[in-house]
Amino acid sequence: MFKRSWPVFLIFVSMISVQSSASFAKYLFPVLGPEAMTAWRLFFSAILLVIIFKPWRKTISKPAIKYIILYGIAMGCMNLSFYNAISRIPLGIAVAIELTGPIMVAMFSGRRLTDFIWLAIAIIGLVMLLPIHQAASDLDPIGLLLALGAGGCWAGYILFGRKAGEIYGAPSVALGSIVASVLLFPIGVWQSGSTMFSLDILPLAFMVSLLASAIPYGLDMVALPRLPAQTFSTLMSLSPVFAAFSGLIVLHEQLTHYQWLAIMFIIVSSIGTVLTMHRPSKIKVLNRED
Repeated sequence: MFKRSWPVFLIFVSMISVQSSASFAKYLFPVLGPEAMTAWRLFFSAILLVIIFKPWRKTISKPAIKYIILYGIAMGCMNLSFYNAISRIPLGIAVAIELTGPIMVAMFSGRRLTDFIWLAIAIIGLVMLLPIHQAASDLDPIGLLLALGAGGCWAGYILFGRKAGEIYGAPSVALGSIVASVLLFPIGVWQSGSTMFSLDILPLAFMVSLLASAIPYGLDMVALPRLPAQTFSTLMSLSPVFAAFSGLIVLHEQLTHYQWLAIMFIIVSSIGTVLTMHRPSKIKVLNRED
């Protein structure tokens, strides 16, 4: 029993680590701002991933360069959009909306009736979160748009990352992180100036990167070979729940029953998409940098 359940436990710990990192990052926004926090997060993540994957050991081909650059741009924009989104709306809602990115990627690969049913359910959840009625009027519309933008960038991250991985292999994630860091670091400096280099801030920024990248990546690499792909994807669909609880515990963000219901619609859409799609039995996963 334990042998079968402990990989699931590791995935849960991985998701808790990722969503806790977002909560701690948001906690630093009043001092550092989302742009500078994104810059440090990507900078430290790039260092950690370079140490893990050692990309200098493999010669990069010309066809791989284009997709690695596009992958890095998508990664950087995804992180920047997401952090700006959670600066305006609750973490659980932002993660739920961002989840529509991979849902769209999965759905566009199929044309069955069930695909459109799950799409309709996701749209219902999104509409429920739009500030067009009293129950959702407290949500910042710009924050919602930024979360949708992060979802769109996540879709690009998946597509470009998959192509880069096919050509260059796993070290693509390290090189993509470098591209993202080079793209975002000047923006962080421009927004925060000398505050970004405060010695009081750097250890906390490094901790966020550790929770967001190194720890979950290590746990995923241990658990993934022991889990069916469908099980892993289904578990990852629960990320908005962990995000909502992390936001509640760390940031004291309270969601209404109506907002919880909207999040559940998106989660059901994601799980339904996973359970009804055709996929290979082996897991091929790209770790999301958010």
